[in-house]
Amino acid sequence: MNKFMEEALKEAAIAFSLGEVPIGAVIEKDGQIIARGHNLTETSKDPTAHAEMIALREAARVLGGWRLLGCNLYVTIEPCSMCAGAMVWARIDNLYIGAMDPKAGACGSVFQIPCCDKLNHQINVETGIMEEECSSIMREFFARLRNRKKKSKSEE
Repeated sequence: MNKFMEEALKEAAIAFSLGEVPIGAVIEKDGQIIARGHNLTETSKDPTAHAEMIALREAARVLGGWRLLGCNLYVTIEPCSMCAGAMVWARIDNLYIGAMDPKAGACGSVFQIPCCDKLNHQINVETGIMEEECSSIMREFFARLRNRKKKSKSEE
């Protein structure tokens, strides 16, 4: 499990280097990574370019269909409602989350989309996978962002 979260963290690091919110995701099937994604919303000017959405699109392309049966998604930060809904729609089996997002998370924090019994599919969710590493990259990113904003204000 940790080896796949480590790969998701590598994706988050790529997002960080691009100035994107550092979230990374990988999709695994039968022990092999079939898709990867990292946030690209700023770079692509696309509100749907979340790490999970990019990975879901790639997995569907690789498998030749939108039903991702037998697939597991590893993501560094708890998915939002858009991503959680797409995972349910895609029939992801298991979702492994690094750190929770108490402000916008839709997999246990604010909403509980993957396990909602009113939907046509439920996803098994496990949290806290390499939690410290996953939350650490987010803390560092936002600390740098705040420091840049303070620096630019003091230069005005």
